[in-house]
Amino acid sequence: MSRPSSEISWKRLFWYILAGSRGGPNRGRIINLLRREPYNINKLAEALHVHYRVAEHHIRALEKNHLVSSAGEKYGKLYFLSPEMEAHLPLFDEIWAKIRPTV
Repeated sequence: MSRPSSEISWKRLFWYILAGSRGGPNRGRIINLLRREPYNINKLAEALHVHYRVAEHHIRALEKNHLVSSAGEKYGKLYFLSPEMEAHLPLFDEIWAKIRPTV
């Protein structure tokens, strides 16, 4: 049975976002944090134990690829999983389980 092309595209996107760069583990962690509750950049940086600019960089990459969306402005801006990301969480979980960092 073949997979729908949208599922294949999402799978490729997840591999690119999670395994295509050194930042992939942090991006996966951000997705897992946001699936529980919204965060602002400062709280994400604290949760990940990274500098504010690092968290901001990863959020921009996730937002650019339509995996997260935001509400609010400036420092009060909150980030959420996008509806598209929420719809594809099983695919994310499948790939994350294969590459999840142990640390």
